[in-house]
Amino acid sequence: MMNIWNRATQSRVIRSIAAVVFLALILTPTSALTSPPAEETQQKQTVLFLVRHAEKTSTPGDPELTKEGKERAADLKSLLIDAGIEHVHSTNYLRTKSTASPTADALGLEVKHYSPRDLPAMASSLKKIGGRHLVVGHSNTTPSLVHHLGGEPGEAINEKNEYDRLYMLTLDRDGTVSTVVLRYGNPSPRDSKK
Repeated sequence: MMNIWNRATQSRVIRSIAAVVFLALILTPTSALTSPPAEETQQKQTVLFLVRHAEKTSTPGDPELTKEGKERAADLKSLLIDAGIEHVHSTNYLRTKSTASPTADALGLEVKHYSPRDLPAMASSLKKIGGRHLVVGHSNTTPSLVHHLGGEPGEAINEKNEYDRLYMLTLDRDGTVSTVVLRYGNPSPRDSKK
């Protein structure tokens, strides 16, 4: 008799526990079940799009973009308009600002200037901010910034005529960095002369 009572009591206790668990699951908001811990939400994944400025005139000093360069800047805007860009950065030169401006204007963002002479500081700042960025630089600074961010810059950008290289870097929360090299706009000539 004692054995039957224990089994019946056990069965009721198990059913009661199951009911409590079921009710707890139903009454718990979905966000509490799917939200990452607070410390994870504070660290945004970082996605960076880095480019050299578009084609420039041969004017000495601080040259402006050529007609082809302005078209390339428009192509960049078209490519990145739906990429979720939150920040736009450029060195303080006409050619870089003119490459960044169409994208920034289309997204209602300000172009923030950075120093091409302190790329480690820029890399550190980008990592700290997180989110999605467009960064416009130069043939010598863009691969260097990719390197400071932990990415793979590949071969040097051809200063003479390579304007179509677009780096996409993804900096994951665990510290891994992935690099994808894309091409945009009219293809730049592929030759080995630097």
